[in-house]
This record gives sequence, C-alpha cells and structure tokens, in this order.
Amino acid sequence: MPYESVIGLEVHAQLLTESKLFCGCSTRFGAEPNTQVCQVCLGMPGVLPVLNRRAVEYAVKMALAVNCTINPRSVFARKNYFYPDLPKGYQISQYDEPLAENGYLEIETGDGKKRIGITRIHMEEDAGKLLHGEGIEDEAYSFVDLNRTGVPLIEIVSEPDIRTPDEAVSYLKELRDILLYLGICDGNMQEGSLRCDANVSIRPAGSTELGTKTELKNMNSFKFLKDALKYEIDRQVDLVESGDEVVQETRLFDPSAGVTRSMRTKEEAHDYRYFPEPDLLPLSVEEGMVAGLRSTLPELPAAKRERFIRDYSLPPYDAGVLTSSKALADYYEDCLKEFDEPKTVSNWIMGELLRLLNEHSKDISECAVTPRALAGLLSLVRDGRISAKIAKEVFEEMFLTGKDAASIVEKKGLTQISDEGELAGIIDDIIEKNPENVERYRAGKTKLLGFFVGEVMKATKGRANPQLVSRILKEKLG
Repeated sequence: MPYESVIGLEVHAQLLTESKLFCGCSTRFGAEPNTQVCQVCLGMPGVLPVLNRRAVEYAVKMALAVNCTINPRSVFARKNYFYPDLPKGYQISQYDEPLAENGYLEIETGDGKKRIGITRIHMEEDAGKLLHGEGIEDEAYSFVDLNRTGVPLIEIVSEPDIRTPDEAVSYLKELRDILLYLGICDGNMQEGSLRCDANVSIRPAGSTELGTKTELKNMNSFKFLKDALKYEIDRQVDLVESGDEVVQETRLFDPSAGVTRSMRTKEEAHDYRYFPEPDLLPLSVEEGMVAGLRSTLPELPAAKRERFIRDYSLPPYDAGVLTSSKALADYYEDCLKEFDEPKTVSNWIMGELLRLLNEHSKDISECAVTPRALAGLLSLVRDGRISAKIAKEVFEEMFLTGKDAASIVEKKGLTQISDEGELAGIIDDIIEKNPENVERYRAGKTKLLGFFVGEVMKATKGRANPQLVSRILKEKLG
C-alpha cells in the first residue's frame, strides 16, 4: 500500500534584541556560563517581568511578512513543566490567545509553487542550556548554563500541509531567509538561534484522516531535518506494515547513526497546565503600530527573486542564489549600477566571488572587493584590455588585498595582447614547432585548433586576445 507523509513544523527563532524578553539582561551569545542572569530570569521570589517592546515589534514584523492576522489582544500564559534548565518551573509563553494567526508561506516545489499554511505565531521566553558529554570535565555530571534563559523567541507553527522532507527543508529555508531579511534573527542554527521541531505521521495515499504523529525535537540543520524525516517516515511505514502501532512520542535524531530514538511520551496541552500569566497584562497591539511596522518591511526574498527574473532576465536558479541573503542581493544590484550586464555580473558573483568567500569562510559583508571594484574589473574584460582568464587571477588578488583591478593589471603587466603583428609572430613560431599537428589540422582534424590556441596562451602567459588568436590561426593554418 502506498503511503503519504503528513508533516508540520514548529520553528523557534531567537529575536535579535539586545536584552531579554522580560528583563534587562544581555542576550549576547558566547559569554561565560551564568554571567548574563538576574533575579527576574532566574525566577527569584517577588520579582516581576516587564515585556520588551522591541521583541513585540519584531514578532509583529514576522507575522506581517508571512501574511498572518495580528490579534489586537493576546495573552501570556504559564506553561508548567520541570526541567533542570527552567529555573521558574514554568515557561512564559502564549497559548489559546497568540499574537498572530492564519498566515501562509509559498515555497517552490518540483511541481511549482505550494502554499503552506501557518497556524499561529506566538511569543515566549527561551529556556537555559544543559551541558553534558564531551568537553565536560566529569562526564558523570551535567551542568546548567542559564544565560539563554529569558531570551525572546517566536514560535512559528505550520499547518500539516507539508508532504515530503524536501518540502520541509524548502519551507524552513524560506522562513530563515525572511527572518534574515527582516533583521530580527541571525538564523544561526549551530548556535541554536533557529531551531525546528517536526511533527510527522503517515496515512494511506488518498486518505484524509491523520495518523498518529511523533515529534522530532530540536533539528538544528537543514540536512538533519531532511535525514530525520526520511528515517522517521520509513520507520512508521515499517511499523504499520508489520502490524504494529505508531506511538505518540517525542523522539531525538542521532545524526551519527542516522536514526531517531525515543525521548519521552508526547505531552498533551493539559499536561502543561496552562493558565494566564498573573504578572503580565494582556498584550494590546494597536492598529497604528501594525501599520507603522508594515511600512518598514523590506522587499522580501520571494518578491525580490521574481523581480530579478523579470527585470534582469535571470534564470530562476541565478535569482535564487543572488537573493539568498539581502546583503548579496544588494551587492549584485550595486554592481549593476556600474556595469549593466546582469548575466555577466551574476556569473562572476555566483562563481568566483562565492567560491572565494566560501574558501576563506567569509561573509559578503567582509568582502574586500566592492561592487564598484568588481564592475571595474569586468569593464577591463569587456574593453579587451585583459582576458577572462587573467581577470580571474586579478580578481583573486583583489579579494586578498583590496586593491583595484587597474592597478594590479598595470603593476604586473597583464594587459591583453591585441596587436596582430605581435600575435602573428608568436603563432608563426608555434606552427613551425608543430608540423605534424599542422598537417593533421589541414587533413580535417579541425578540433586541433584548441591545441594551437592553448599553445599561444601558454606562450603569452594567458595575455593573448583569444578571439584574435583564433582568427589568425584559422587564416594561417588554412
């Protein structure tokens, strides 16, 4: 029997505020354990939380970006559970009256665009972090770092509209891109700034009933999400086909073994004993605030991709790469202001620039080659002053030193040789040294033209004008 999977994602995004959700402690990552805490985030008796306005603004921005309805009234609640990294014994979250509801996000699939519904976006505080295993002096113990306790989160809960692991990855990538474009989350999955829980079940293809779901907890990379979903879907199919039942539970993915393992029986809402947070008034978001924040939204990734395809005649793949970050898209458009050949600029950014950034583990914001400098290099190629091969050599030095192309070309004497007389002399010498290949060329092996061009380029250290070389060779060999 063929089965289909039903997947919903719960994505937790840490908001890029300087202070925590209910106190003034720093949210900076990487500080010494338990140095960014106070009586409020430690849950000491008698303290009162005060809501961070900037966190509310960021949450509203994200809700608008994914087409949610902003509720004018939302309520914070206490979600009760006991865990070593939760000092109060409860988490301040939102339950039945969240900040925003009924949104959607469109993703690209092999069959075109698909709309994934977003059930809700709510605000909550993060828990701390348990340290155990490798790197801990005594592996018999676990240690608790509460620096992260109280850091503001939004949880973005999708409808169970996702059908495959690939769709799940596309959805999470699109969410991450939006968060980065808005500047409200750094999207660093390795540091835990963006985490994902996945609910997955299977059912017979064509059925509308939902099967028993399992929750995969704390996916912190796109690869792990995809691998964990693939394994869990196969595991559930094997259970059903062998006559066993799928148990509702929370499971963890072990990336080294490529399997999911049972963590605990899945809690229901009533297990958390939600009730309204008595120390916080209901959150009132006025229409004027929503309208003001809406006016500050940037052009979002999907709209930018469509514009790049339409206005610059770029292939969808190019547009996707160039808009993968706002900084990269801005770099591309700044370069076009100086050198108006969209596809040429796209090729250089996707090829040489991204290659060097990756090799040197740098972000586009750290690139020493400005858009104007790249445009200057491309102009030298277009004007015939240097060859494309030499341009790559020059670009690498620009990347490493920050110097402009013209000064590097002049200093190293890399100007392209376009003098016909000079090239003719070099070509005559190469033809004289290769009589057998000349005869073979004249006998019909015309592909040997590439050999002769290569020899000329070697002799001139890549400085010869390749188009001119090809023309002269054809004349002389013919």
